[in-house]
Amino acid sequence: MEIKTVKIDKPEDINFILGQSHFIKTVEDIHETLVGSVPGIKFGLAFCEASGKCLVRWTGTDNEMIELAKKNALAIGAGHSFILFLGPGFFPINVLNAVKATPEVARIFCATANPTEVLVAETGQGRGILGVVDGFSPKGVEDDEGIKWRKDFLRMIGYKS
Repeated sequence: MEIKTVKIDKPEDINFILGQSHFIKTVEDIHETLVGSVPGIKFGLAFCEASGKCLVRWTGTDNEMIELAKKNALAIGAGHSFILFLGPGFFPINVLNAVKATPEVARIFCATANPTEVLVAETGQGRGILGVVDGFSPKGVEDDEGIKWRKDFLRMIGYKS
């Protein structure tokens, strides 16, 4: 077995969700979940089929996000994994619970816009995701000023009143 690191290749401000599911039906069901949850959502989704033809299956509403999804899914290459890129102005917080509730979804590894590395194990059979490195390591613990900044920021972007 060999452990590899696959860096997610994307623009800095683009959010994505990386997960694992269990069936090819995932592609259509997540598509329906997204368009039913957020009208006008822009996204691209790619799924690594783990049997049969073992293709990267894909869908979406935005060509740029679709291309990002296909490219990154192929680079990760782990059976039954999926990657969902959200277009500018769309965020995981608005769709994550709906995606998690999709019957085929088995787990979510991350939902982020941070620089991300995927830890992949490769065997003679194929690849599997071991986990992710999402962003950077902490540089300390927040103080009163940091708490104030966090609370003010959440209110400024409309997540707290």
